[in-house]
Amino acid sequence: MSTLSDQDGRSSWSAPAGAVVALWVLALAAAGWLTTLVVSGGDPAGQLIAGLAALGLALAAASGTRARPRLEAGPDGLTVRRLTWTRHAPWARVDDVRVLRTRRFGRESALLELDLRDVDGGERLVILGRPELGADPEDVAEALAALRPPRP
Repeated sequence: MSTLSDQDGRSSWSAPAGAVVALWVLALAAAGWLTTLVVSGGDPAGQLIAGLAALGLALAAASGTRARPRLEAGPDGLTVRRLTWTRHAPWARVDDVRVLRTRRFGRESALLELDLRDVDGGERLVILGRPELGADPEDVAEALAALRPPRP
């Protein structure tokens, strides 16, 4: 489990740095592919595919770079980071933390689900998987349960 902890009882989880670097390398390779197709006058369908690949990989890499750590927890609550937003929810506004297990193509996977309430009462469901957390969602849920103060 790749949990980072510091002195004030906070823990954080994020995608492994090597995976983010690999995404940047793949994004640059796709951009080079696109450039080669444009300069050589390649077919428009190939240019479209290369452009979409470069854009998708660059967005994934940017998200992995900007949203570090993806999830942070401490005595005051949870902080979740995405590419375009960061949300902090005190423990009183964390309704539920659970692990959803699914089976697809003969492979079982787990997702961490966080039910959060905004200040205005709106609800937000945040779903994080192993690639985003850099750890097994079951282990993260256990760590969050240990960090969460007891409910009154």
